[in-house]
Parts: sequence; structure tokens; C-alpha cells
Amino acid sequence: MFYREEGPPDAPVVLLPHGYPSSSFQFRAFMPALADRWRLVAPDFPGFGYSDTPDPAGFSYTFDGYAGFLERFTTALNLQRYALYLHDYGSQIGLRLAMRAPERVAALIVQNGDIYEDELGPKYKGLREYWEHPTPEGRARLLEAVTEEGLRDEFVGEIDERLVERISPDLWKLSWPLLDSPRRREIMVGLMEGLRENLDWFPKYQEYLREHRPPTLIAWGPQDGYMPEGAARAYLRDLPDAELHLLDGGHWLLETHLEEVVSLVRDFLGRVHGRQPARSGP
Repeated sequence: MFYREEGPPDAPVVLLPHGYPSSSFQFRAFMPALADRWRLVAPDFPGFGYSDTPDPAGFSYTFDGYAGFLERFTTALNLQRYALYLHDYGSQIGLRLAMRAPERVAALIVQNGDIYEDELGPKYKGLREYWEHPTPEGRARLLEAVTEEGLRDEFVGEIDERLVERISPDLWKLSWPLLDSPRRREIMVGLMEGLRENLDWFPKYQEYLREHRPPTLIAWGPQDGYMPEGAARAYLRDLPDAELHLLDGGHWLLETHLEEVVSLVRDFLGRVHGRQPARSGP
């Protein structure tokens, strides 16, 4: 498997599980911007990016399977405590990891990661129809979305035109060759199908938040057909003390609003997950 790492090895850890259809590549600019004070670690999940694609007979390509992988990954790197960046699929995987080991979670940074069914956006309509009436034709349409053009639409299909020029074509031009294999495309469709089962986990995620109340920063781009503004505000039901910031962007804020997100995260982590000051005196 492949992962990116930046920052001092003894610094407080920020764990960065990625979303679809990207990989750790989505954090390529974010990581060095924080690496002076934090150790940032971003794996490519199996079947994504530069990591291998093990036989499905030996690896479960489900959200729970990926959570188990992430748990093993943190053990292998001896990551005992970390802030979690929750975005897209990474929010589902990261929260399942948090539920497995809540004592290790120092803080959450939530950026367009939906866990409230009543606030899902209009782009879920097609998926919901397929979940309710799965057909070979419907599955073929999901597979058609896993194309270079489909990936481009994921990145620029719903944001203001003035923001499109901020998003590098590298995101789909480099991601697509890494996904363009029959096995990987099937894995992507399987995860889209698995989002239906993932809805049953939403109340569990919410219960985790209510019970453990981790310090939380919410930085959100409302121009998101899957996760509009209401999906961000819904977190305040279970985390009334969370810091909410709505930025004038969409799903990929690290491409369009990197400086703003970095500023918010640095301030937040500096207060809740920074180095402890050295003790003075005897």
C-alpha cells in the first residue's frame, strides 16, 4: 500500500482518510501547509490511488472493511492519538474507526461528510431510486459514472463557474488512469451500492458524537448536490459546541479555498491538538 506523510515524527498526528474518486492526492497541498507543527498521514485505500487492489476473496471492499484496514494501518504506524479529517467516503470510514477506538480521537475536522439522512441533497435521487429498485440497467448507469468524464463531473459539475478555474484537471486526469481497470471500476460501483447500507450507520455515528463530544471544526462548501448547507448544520444537533464555517465553495474546498481551510484548521488544532508546552520549574 501507499501513503503520504509530512511533518515531525513526534508531532501530534492528523489522520487523513480520503474520499471518492480521489486518493491521498487530494491532500497534497494541505499536508505541507500544516507540517511545521503536525504529523500528517494520508493512506491510499486498497483499490484507490497507488495502493494495490487485493483479491476480493481476501479483502472486504466495504465501508466496514476499509475501517478495519484503517485500524490496522494506525496500529502498524503506532498512531496512538490523532485528529481525524472527515471528508466524503473518508467521513464514513473515519467515524467507524473513531467508534472502534474513541479514546484515540483528539479532534474532528469535518469537511463535506454527510451523516444525516434527512439532509441529503438532490443528487442522491438517482442512487435512492436504484437502491429501492436495483436493476441491471440501473447498475450499468452507475458503472457509466466511473469514467473520466464522470470523475470530472464529481470535481467541477456543481460549483460556480468562477471556481472551476481553481480546480486542476490533474484531479481527474491523474485519478482516472488509476481507476480505469475492470476490478477497480467494480469496486467503485460496489461502494455506491454500499451507501444504502451505510444509511443504517448514520444513527450510530450520531450517537458516537453525542456520547463522546470530540472537539470539532466544521468547514463546509454548500455548493454540493450531495451535501448542501443543511447537512453541515445538522452536526450541531449532536455537537452544539462545534465550530461551523460555511465557505463559498463546494465539495472540494482544498482545491478552491485551501488558504481559508488551512487557517481555520491551524487555529483549531493549535487549541485542541497541539504540542503541550514545556513545563518550567522543579
